[in-house]
Amino acid sequence: MTETTTRKITPEIVAEHGLKPDEYQRLLEILGREPSICELGIFSVMWSEHCSYKSSRVWLKTLPTSGAKVIQGPGENAGVVDLGDGDAVVFKMESHNHPSYIEPFQGAATGVGGIMRDVFTMGARPVANMNALRFGAPDHPKTRHLVSGVVAGIAHYGNCTGVPTIGGETNFDTGYDNNILVNAMCVGLAKTDKIFYSAAKGVGLPVVYVGSKTGRDGIHGATMASAEFDEKSDEKRPTVQVGDPFTEKLLIEACLELMATDSIIAIQDMGAAGLTSSTSEMADKGGVGIELDLDLVPQRETGMTAYEMMLSESQERMLMILKPEREADAKAIFAKWGLDFAVIGHTTDTQRMIIKHKGYVEADLPVPVLANSAPMYERPYTEPKKPAKILPEWVPAPNSILGTLKELMSGHHLASRRWIWEQYDHMVMGDTVGRPGGDAGVVRVHGTQKALAVACDVTPRYVTADPEEGTKQAVVETWRNLTATGADPLAITDNMNFANPERPEIMGQFVASVRGMGEACRVLDYPVVSGNVSLYNETNGVGIPPTPAIGGVGLIPDSSKLADIRLKTEGNVLIVIGREEGHLGQSLYQQHATGKFEGAPPPVDLEAEVKAGRLIRALIREGRALAVHDCADGGLIVAIAEMALAGGKNGLSRDASGLGVELYAYEGKLPTHAVWFGEDQGRYVVEVTPQKAEEVLERARLLELPARIVGRVGGDAINLTGETALPLSELRTANEGFLPGLMGG
Repeated sequence: MTETTTRKITPEIVAEHGLKPDEYQRLLEILGREPSICELGIFSVMWSEHCSYKSSRVWLKTLPTSGAKVIQGPGENAGVVDLGDGDAVVFKMESHNHPSYIEPFQGAATGVGGIMRDVFTMGARPVANMNALRFGAPDHPKTRHLVSGVVAGIAHYGNCTGVPTIGGETNFDTGYDNNILVNAMCVGLAKTDKIFYSAAKGVGLPVVYVGSKTGRDGIHGATMASAEFDEKSDEKRPTVQVGDPFTEKLLIEACLELMATDSIIAIQDMGAAGLTSSTSEMADKGGVGIELDLDLVPQRETGMTAYEMMLSESQERMLMILKPEREADAKAIFAKWGLDFAVIGHTTDTQRMIIKHKGYVEADLPVPVLANSAPMYERPYTEPKKPAKILPEWVPAPNSILGTLKELMSGHHLASRRWIWEQYDHMVMGDTVGRPGGDAGVVRVHGTQKALAVACDVTPRYVTADPEEGTKQAVVETWRNLTATGADPLAITDNMNFANPERPEIMGQFVASVRGMGEACRVLDYPVVSGNVSLYNETNGVGIPPTPAIGGVGLIPDSSKLADIRLKTEGNVLIVIGREEGHLGQSLYQQHATGKFEGAPPPVDLEAEVKAGRLIRALIREGRALAVHDCADGGLIVAIAEMALAGGKNGLSRDASGLGVELYAYEGKLPTHAVWFGEDQGRYVVEVTPQKAEEVLERARLLELPARIVGRVGGDAINLTGETALPLSELRTANEGFLPGLMGG
């Protein structure tokens, strides 16, 4: 007998595995006996929040997940959407929050590697990565270290695998001082008749392990990701996985080569919970059993136990079910790429998972129970209170509109993220259109006229104030960013980052957020096809701001007809399309003027969003809209300033010349500062020729969309009647200075 089969299970051991006493009692009732330590480990990871979604499943089921173009929604490794002409886009977003706080370089790097495996497991070649990062206050003692490690880890893994990182978002807020968020997104391209799934159908088939060898890194990673932090969090460093992007690149090529041979019945990434989750999920989906002999598992460390091998989260590993007659061909392909290939078991008709090691049965568990018996909680929750609206006249006006613009754009909320994205190779593979820094990243569908637009968005302060309305805004922000390139928004993936769901107020945030997401996605016909939930993001009882990050993907039918934010030609006019109400509650200007964020976030009019989106896409495809930018953080004047800085020669590059604007004085009824800095939703700034301006205004009016001319393109400064001009060179210096200053160069 081994320690794995004979070790006595005590309450302390149960607690160390993240199971509550009532959950362990449920396990005893299911098995009818005490589990072995290996079986306890297996159940602990499968019942962890990270793997089972036991606090969120009941609410996630309410989301719209189907649509005319959806090939695969939630439930597989990634979502799949039809692009037409036999092409499909495969994408997903996932968190690596806890590991990245403990060990930022490896935590972020393996987050990128894991999400890429989710995508190419489906048969897709990864073509673009994005990320959504949240760090603590810039002056927090850990922030610089965490930013440096996370950005370096993302750059290292993405650059070495040869997949472009085409954009993302980065925020700084004291709410993330002790729990940063690292959400990684990957987008891949596949053929609709070559999508691969994880159901292990058939009996007596070889279970094949490919990729890197198994070590002790990452053991209990899924359990760690399901717990809150405390002052001993640094002791969890050994649970952080270690990645090798060069092996990942070999694994991508080997898997895609094998996928072209019709050899694979099922395939699954060994991600969270490693061999445990991949084995049980594949067997359950296929209605079969699986028997493994762990003596056959490639190992890079000596003396590993069954417990360690089943719970290891070593990276760059895959599990496959192959057609028996193709085993030799498959082995030859992986040998060519220098990767391990081992038959470690076979499928059975027993619907049991049997784990053998050194002649002993270390685990014998019913697959349906293991895969489907995790508790599903309907946790108590309290509805968040709706804050009152802040009227624009309640927020004091500045002495100078342009002076305030410069101050806002030099601060950590709006400062350029160039220091980050210049570390990422965004042009590798040769299909990226433009540089990061615009509304969405764009990559061509190789060999076609089509292109994909990809965007990540959420405004956590809006969600904190009103989780339902704030999450609607996150969804429509991605919708607008895709639309601003000329793309038809297709579908979203989400990453729901929240604190401890056992607290009713936190669960209430989550429930309201899901409700807002569902409403927005239904009205916009913008289904949720994949996603991830990350809970317990808190330290010593202090949680993060609710952060439902949204990743959106859209299709540009003709990549020769797209738009970006760069102003193009002197003499053109700028039109703002969308309702202006001067909403200053929860705005960056409000915080600048009063020192705090207060009141309700700006409301979202979903029907108006649909109408405005159709108009903007039509204007782009007809060639009437020469530059487009949606209005978001900082309001109208910030959107125009960003277009000006990106304009002229060299676009978004470091040596861009910029192209100035003359802003016209506002003559309406709202306070002037609220018009320029209000964060009203559903608005776009569009550059058009003077000859087309009246036509564009009339088309907006016919759709009952407010629209007006706000300025003219020209010069090398931002000019506003009654104020001293703000030279673009001065604004650029201010905007580019924050991150180099924080990071020391």
